[in-house]
Amino acid sequence: MSRKAHSDINWRLLWDLFLTFLRIGAFTIGGGYAMLPLIQKETVEKKQWVGEEEFAEIIGLSQTAPGAIAINSSIYLGFRVAGVPGAIFAVTGMVVPSLVIILTIAIFFERFSTISAVKAIFNGVRPAVMGLILAALFKIGKSVLKNLTSFIIFVVMLLIGAIFDLHPVLIILMAALAGIIFLNDKSKNRSKNGDEEKEAEKA
Repeated sequence: MSRKAHSDINWRLLWDLFLTFLRIGAFTIGGGYAMLPLIQKETVEKKQWVGEEEFAEIIGLSQTAPGAIAINSSIYLGFRVAGVPGAIFAVTGMVVPSLVIILTIAIFFERFSTISAVKAIFNGVRPAVMGLILAALFKIGKSVLKNLTSFIIFVVMLLIGAIFDLHPVLIILMAALAGIIFLNDKSKNRSKNGDEEKEAEKA
């Protein structure tokens, strides 16, 4: 790496990314979707690295890619903020706590698994995790469901996912197709121009 390339790296931003995702990885119990509320709070509300709408798009893209959604979203967000180095620092921060905690649990699992207090803690945390996920979905939904068409697509995809138990990738692809058909700016302009032509003919 040249001196110029080295000097162009914003190390403060990279360490900020690392520490942010380190906190997310260390203080989120449940993993996966349970991490979304904290990721949203840190990256959208506190740091303002991305907006609500872009965050929703990142979650959608992370869902379609192979691997855990929390890992995928950390890579994308890190890249969005600071390029390839940002992606590396963000995903490293996300992974380190899980690696350390899982290794510790694996070593002492049999000793702690029979303790009733430990079971009670996890039984109490699970409902709170569900509440946090719903709160994050509500915040994201306010920025995404801006019109009736978006809300209808949301409800239809929710029902399809609940009834038919399809893979998330298929649901996202169907939603993308619905977006092209019903939310495309060109189709809106065509319908608007058509209405204007009809009004002109009547006049």
